[in-house]
Amino acid sequence: MNQSLPKLAIIGGTGALGSGLAKRWAQAGYPVIIGSRTSKKASLAAEKITSQNHTISVIGTDNHTAAVQGEVIVITVPFSSHAEILSSIKDTVSEKIVVDTTVPLKPPKVGTVQLPEAGSAAIITQQLLGAETKVVSALHNVAAHKLHDQEPIDCDVLVCGNIKTAREVVIGLIEALGMRGLHAGPIANSVAIEAMTSVLITINRLYKVADAGFKITGDLISGEKENI
Repeated sequence: MNQSLPKLAIIGGTGALGSGLAKRWAQAGYPVIIGSRTSKKASLAAEKITSQNHTISVIGTDNHTAAVQGEVIVITVPFSSHAEILSSIKDTVSEKIVVDTTVPLKPPKVGTVQLPEAGSAAIITQQLLGAETKVVSALHNVAAHKLHDQEPIDCDVLVCGNIKTAREVVIGLIEALGMRGLHAGPIANSVAIEAMTSVLITINRLYKVADAGFKITGDLISGEKENI
């Protein structure tokens, strides 16, 4: 564990995406806290990860405690419980970076785009948590099972947020996962990226694959040069 790296709290971190992120970030040296509705469930998920590698730092606790202790907060919850869980941690995240991975899928038609009235889950997050919270939208289109493998993931991650420095922190976290993160503009642009998840689900089904994702082509100019 690298003491200079920020402590990451993964809210709803016992699922496939959350636990995969926890595993990869811990292996990269980040201290990780897994949050869940119950601390017991979170502790069991953390123990499962650390049992495979005793040199990494992963602990489990309830969502609220995780959000208090975390320096960067990562939301990995279903859209159906999104607003409820955000409300439960709202008092803990002021001025922190909150990475929202939530996709507004509505079963059973998850292959059909069904965006909320506000536009996207990330926009809802910014509205609920307030302007002082640095909401960043990312990791919507990454196959969760790939995170549990040891192999590099050949996928780009589009990162949206209203504050450039917050996006840059998240791009660093994505690089630690073994992927390339790209600035994709303000939170408003998350509408398009969240919508594409349903498109990728449809591609997976029609072409019988499990890991369709994005790869941005072209000779990309540095975001620093463009001041995006």
